Amino acid sequence: MDWTSVAGLLLALAGLLTGQYLEGGKFQSLVQPAAFAIVVVGTLGAVLLQTELKTLRRSLRMLRWVFRPPANRRQELARDIAAWSLSARRDGLLSLERAMKDARDPFIQKGLRLVVDGIHPDKLRAILEVDVAAHEFAERQAVRTWEAAAGYSPTVGIIGAVLGLIHVMENLGEPAKLGGGIAVAFVSTVYGVGLANLFYYPVANKLKAIVNEQVTQYDILTEVFYDIASGDHSRVIEERVGSLLNRP
Repeated sequence: MDWTSVAGLLLALAGLLTGQYLEGGKFQSLVQPAAFAIVVVGTLGAVLLQTELKTLRRSLRMLRWVFRPPANRRQELARDIAAWSLSARRDGLLSLERAMKDARDPFIQKGLRLVVDGIHPDKLRAILEVDVAAHEFAERQAVRTWEAAAGYSPTVGIIGAVLGLIHVMENLGEPAKLGGGIAVAFVSTVYGVGLANLFYYPVANKLKAIVNEQVTQYDILTEVFYDIASGDHSRVIEERVGSLLNRP
């Protein structure tokens, strides 16, 4: 569990509620089902209009990474790379077949399989670079779903505010109904701007950082498989491991 993300979300909510209390407002005044429906459902509809369903599903699955990010695998990868290099140098490329079967990551499995099959190093690198690019494109498209939600949410909140004001204007002769319309108008704006800046944008930025880490690791692995297939000196592979471990 990433407690920093949990604390950040709770702190943001606490700041809003504390400010509301200090201004003399009540928590109940921020609970407006009509405003929530306009902003959240309206934003979801706008996102669905521009996004393929499979991309939306991927973006929702990625949401768990904000609070349970993928484990840091740098040390594990460094040990694996050292073992692959030693095995290939000592027993030949075919000895990597066992490591290929034990690998859990499909990308690592494919890279090791290409090495074991004796694919030319340049061809191997080209194949893996295409896979990395495809993976990066799919992941970034999913992240852009959250960025799109952050872009649409404030505007939909303004639409909610206008709808609330229309309701107010229609009931000027009935003072008892004015309060509800005004509440919806202002709370819609709070929902739209608040969700965009306190949830959607932070989620998108957190996911972008995780995707960048994954892509960088795959780029390094691509070069490692190229080095092993080329029979490069172990010192070259050690430099790859160093670049993996020393990244900020």
